[in-house]
Formats: sequence, C-alpha cells, structure tokens
Amino acid sequence: MFVARWPYDGTTGHLTPTRVRPFRLASFCFVLEDLCVAARSLNSYFENPRRHPEWHGWSALCTAQTMSAAARAMSKFRLAVVQLHVTSVKADNLSRARGLVREAAGRGSQLVLLPECFNSPYGTSFFSQYAERIPGESTQLLSETAKENQVYLVGGSIPEEDGGKLYNSCTVFGPDGELLLKHRKIHLFDIDVPGKIRFQESETLSPGNRLSTFQTPFCKVGVGICYDMRFAELAQLYSRSGCQLLVYPGAFNMTTGPAHWELLQRARALDNQLYVATASPARDEASSYVAWGHSSVVNPWGDVVSKAGPEEAVIYADVDLQYLADIRQQIPVTAQRRDDLYAVTSLPGATS
Repeated sequence: MFVARWPYDGTTGHLTPTRVRPFRLASFCFVLEDLCVAARSLNSYFENPRRHPEWHGWSALCTAQTMSAAARAMSKFRLAVVQLHVTSVKADNLSRARGLVREAAGRGSQLVLLPECFNSPYGTSFFSQYAERIPGESTQLLSETAKENQVYLVGGSIPEEDGGKLYNSCTVFGPDGELLLKHRKIHLFDIDVPGKIRFQESETLSPGNRLSTFQTPFCKVGVGICYDMRFAELAQLYSRSGCQLLVYPGAFNMTTGPAHWELLQRARALDNQLYVATASPARDEASSYVAWGHSSVVNPWGDVVSKAGPEEAVIYADVDLQYLADIRQQIPVTAQRRDDLYAVTSLPGATS
C-alpha cells in the first residue's frame, strides 16, 4: 500500500505533492498526521483552487489513498488468548481468569479467549462436581469482566447442568456484559488409543446440537470446543456463513497434543482462509489429565502467528482482515468450488 506524503508550507498554507512513500500499518501515526495536514490543505484548495494548480488531479487521488490507508488500519483488531493454570479451587480459577483478562484488555485486546474448563479441572469425575447452571457463578463473573474491560469475552467452557443433563458449554459476552451465545460442545471426546489414553466424555456429558456464531464490529466469529476442531465440515459451514475467525477452547492431551493440535489448527485456517485461535489450559504435570498447552493463533495462510509454551501465559495477535481478504483474492478457492458436484450443508434449525 502507498500513501502520499507532502511537505506543508506554513507560509502559503498548502501542500506541494512531491513523492509517494511506502506505508505500513505499524506507521498508523503517519496516517493521522496525513489526515490532519491533508484536511488543512484541501480546505485551502477548495476555498481557492486557482491558488493551487499543483493540486489539480492530485486532490482526489491523495485523499483516496490516505483514506484507504486509514481504512486498512481500522481493519485490524487485537485478539488475546489466555492459557490459564487451572486448579481444583474454583474461586482461584475465576479470580485469576479475571485478572488475566484485565491484563489483556490493558494491552489493547478487543476480543479475549479463555480455555476449555477454565473454572474446573478437566475430567469425567469433575464435571458433575463443578457443574453450574447458566447463568451462574462463573458466567456472572464473565459478564462482569467483559463489561469492566469493554471486551468481547469468549468464556472458554464450563461444565453446565441443565434439566438433569451435563454439557461442556462455552458462553460469549459482549462489552456491555450481555450474553451473546451459548455453545454446547457438539462432538464429545470419546477416544481409545491403546497403551496411551482412553477418555469417554459421553459417560457423563450430553452433546450440543447447534452451530454457534456471533457478530462483532470487526468480523463474524464461529465457536467450537476442543474435539469440534477435528470436524472439517463444521469449520466449512462457519466459513460459508461469513466467519473470518474461528475460536476453539480446547484441552488436547500429551498424546494428541504433540501430534495433532497445531496441525488441525493450521488445516482449518488454510482450508477456509480464515484465522483460527485456540486456548488450552496450562500444563499441570500433577493433574489427572495433563493438557498439552501451546495455545495458538493461526492466520489464513496457515502460519502460526502467536503461540504459548506449556506454562500459564497470555498471547496476542493482530487479526488483519485486509490480509485475509487479500489471501482470498489471490487464491479464490471459494469462487472455484464445484457446487454442482458436492456440498456441505447444515440441517434446518442447526444454527444459533
């Protein structure tokens, strides 16, 4: 992208267009400067165009270029992913989550993502013990925290009790503290890898039955929880519905984590040309279920742009929607799909 730079003559009160310099979003302060200076010069130009023949043909061009640069700067927003160290003490988990969201907001984050089971240990023996109704203690804290910090807060997940059933549920709150959606984990984590790990969420949990998206001023966001990420069709449906960011609170383990965690994120991002963010609990070797950690953000090119280690951390990424649009224009797989040969569709009533 290019933006015009003009020396300002304080005596005559106008600009002399001389050259065009490369512009990067990191130089947003230059855009603001250009807007102010260009406005003064344009005002002088429009008051008496004959005084400024050097502006003929340049006024519209330079104004358009400057405004385009400003629009590109506005196409970015900051995302934070909280990799929380989760303990058996719910009050401590909630307090620490609140503090880390505050920290993320203080660093300019506009959307914050918490991990799966952020308020309780992860495990079939813990779900009923820590389960809450929604609204309840944990979601009340999420609502207050989103409002206090004026952020979109994706509340990882908590064990939810409703009508005698248990669910693994993610709630999302807006900057006004209002609940935007509740996503119940669609695909339950039932696996058996001989000699390594066996885990059966279905022994205690019930599956959700709805696809979940929410709208922000920046972009539309699709929500999944952990094992949901393995199902490419879900991500495709979210992409087709207009999502530009997918968020997956998740807790892959020490068997599936090293093998598949990053691979799946990159695949979902690359296949659908969008951003993918994942939030894991921090690794606790003393826990009965040891999470892999390594929360990440992946861009539409499939690059990992931000990544945590195993320990508690907050990572950040600037989601660049203009970059996303550029990728989709350069490799237009959406326009090249053979809808006459195949289709992925959701059933009526499956979207919330």
